[in-house]
Amino acid sequence: MSVQGDTGRGPGRFIVAVYAVLALAATGRSSVQLIASFGKAPLAYALSAAAALIYLVATVALLKGGPRWTRVAWVAVTIELVGVLLVGALSSAIPALFPDKTVWSHFGSGYGFVPLVLPVVGLWWLRRVSRRPGLSAEFSSPTTAPRG
Repeated sequence: MSVQGDTGRGPGRFIVAVYAVLALAATGRSSVQLIASFGKAPLAYALSAAAALIYLVATVALLKGGPRWTRVAWVAVTIELVGVLLVGALSSAIPALFPDKTVWSHFGSGYGFVPLVLPVVGLWWLRRVSRRPGLSAEFSSPTTAPRG
């Protein structure tokens, strides 16, 4: 039986798995970068750590589902998309800002552009799950979620 806000079921399982792999990869990368050579590229390494945290939050939120976690997933995945677009554009336009790569540099090229595609897929999935027949507006998006 499919439950409203069931973001970790069906195709959502694959999406959660990809998020989990990216969370592990970004956490490992940023940990090594921060410990071994933070002074070399502090902005890049801090952004890698931020990406790792966002991937971790998105993974947990998509896995848990339900009203609150679905709203958390909407926010995390939206921040992720903005981050990869912003860092991707800046790292391409002003390479001096990023003397070393981040997860999101050059739109995630070091990760096969998965960081660019994944938030688009994640937002599509959240929208699809939110629009299932018979679902209340409570799950539709952060902008329509009830306050309280």
